[in-house]
Amino acid sequence: MSTPTFELTDELREAVTQFFHRIPFNQLLGIELVDLSTSHVTMLLPMKPELIGNFLQGILHGGVISTLLDVCGGAMALIGAFDKHQHLSSSERMARLSKLGTIDLRVDYLRPGKGQRFIATAQLLRSGNKVAVVRSELHSDDGTLVAVGTGTYLCG
Repeated sequence: MSTPTFELTDELREAVTQFFHRIPFNQLLGIELVDLSTSHVTMLLPMKPELIGNFLQGILHGGVISTLLDVCGGAMALIGAFDKHQHLSSSERMARLSKLGTIDLRVDYLRPGKGQRFIATAQLLRSGNKVAVVRSELHSDDGTLVAVGTGTYLCG
């Protein structure tokens, strides 16, 4: 029996968007959701003074970097989980997805976070019935790769 091809419908896109917007910390930081698809998630973070970690050089705080990679990765894991749980009823699927959480996150800081805007992207490496693994990257507005992350997420 083959699994139907997964499509990110407007309804699912809206569910992920609402999930993202209901997390107050995302709003506090100013993270913007740019693009959602079955292959990737893209988010944007405008630089603001409150996010600086090194005030002498005006560099983005490492905690903000890891948060952005985690949030972007979590959204991608959520989309992957929608695919794995598409056979369930809507209420069963939402009950499982309400347990979404980060199990592990490894961040490699490659360069200082300098810029006016930062772009995070995430791609699904593996999505199982309970766990997803996601690779995320953070670039500054000039295209410089600032950090990469690999996250493992509980998805059901």
